[in-house]
Amino acid sequence: MAAEYIRINPSNPDSKSLNRVVDCLKAGGVIVYPTDTVYGIGCDMENVKAVERVARIREMDPKQVNFAIICHNLSHLSSFASVGTNVFKMMKKAFPGPFTFLLKANKKLPSSFQDRRSIGIRIPDNEIPLQIVEKLGNPIITTSVHDDDTIIDYTTDPSAIYENFKDKVDIVIDAGFGNNIPSTIIDCTGDDPVILRQGLGNVDAIF
Repeated sequence: MAAEYIRINPSNPDSKSLNRVVDCLKAGGVIVYPTDTVYGIGCDMENVKAVERVARIREMDPKQVNFAIICHNLSHLSSFASVGTNVFKMMKKAFPGPFTFLLKANKKLPSSFQDRRSIGIRIPDNEIPLQIVEKLGNPIITTSVHDDDTIIDYTTDPSAIYENFKDKVDIVIDAGFGNNIPSTIIDCTGDDPVILRQGLGNVDAIF
């Protein structure tokens, strides 16, 4: 069965559509959704089978792939990661925004993440994923929608994404064209923060 195609206004997401997406996630579904950077593929991080399914879609080993998670805010950060005061201050400046912070994982992570020494945290500046996570009650994992094209890294047109993923996922959310530049990744697992990937986002404003 082909994936459901749902249009949602990112400026004013309607509850009915969001609830449909959340119901899908609760049932173990996989979705394609917008962020403040590129479109992402995700599922409920608490659902082991769904996480494994996302890994297969990305043709990755579920035990080796390092998924990031999207949180609604920083209030439950201690449930997933260990973070020092200075890094927390950086995150408060950065979020919501186009950054991924790589932090030391703690032992409270769900079973699908238990072997991970680190976890990526995202709080994108986009109401659609933020409201989905809030309604779901759990973070969702996020991995970028990559393009098979040798020149274009990320597909920005949601209708093209649908054609590529309609037989692989359960829902594709159309929130308009996405960006083609990913988030900036900052590794905070060591003594000093290290920029692993410069993407969108002004690093100077948060350091």
